Amino acid sequence: MWASDKASQALGMEIVSTGPGEAVLAMSISPDMTNGHGTAHGGFIFALADSAFAFACNSYGETTVAAHCSISYIAPGKAGNRLVAAAREVSRSGRSGIYDVRVSSDGKTIAEFRGHSRTIGGSFIEPAANAPQSAIRS
Repeated sequence: MWASDKASQALGMEIVSTGPGEAVLAMSISPDMTNGHGTAHGGFIFALADSAFAFACNSYGETTVAAHCSISYIAPGKAGNRLVAAAREVSRSGRSGIYDVRVSSDGKTIAEFRGHSRTIGGSFIEPAANAPQSAIRS
């Protein structure tokens, strides 16, 4: 999934870690990511949180998309800050999931994001050539 995620790559994001239902991504705020107040533009903070959410909810290999997302900004980010977005699964049942993402800078929370996911079918992981047919999911 990372290889195809040109938006996250273009913003300088990096994957710190991933696991079932969780992901941690990081990004540094450059001067061209600041708004008229000289603080990190909320759209870039949202983009980082959304990408962490995407990697967490897709961590099971099933194609999953966002159905709804919201964010609360708590404190400003600044140019030069390294932001870390830690996503964790709150619930996953059937085709729906809920994930919380905490965005922090130097250990201080600057935003809280909640994403609702929907599994849409299919997988983006190629099955191994020698995998038994019963192990291949469509």
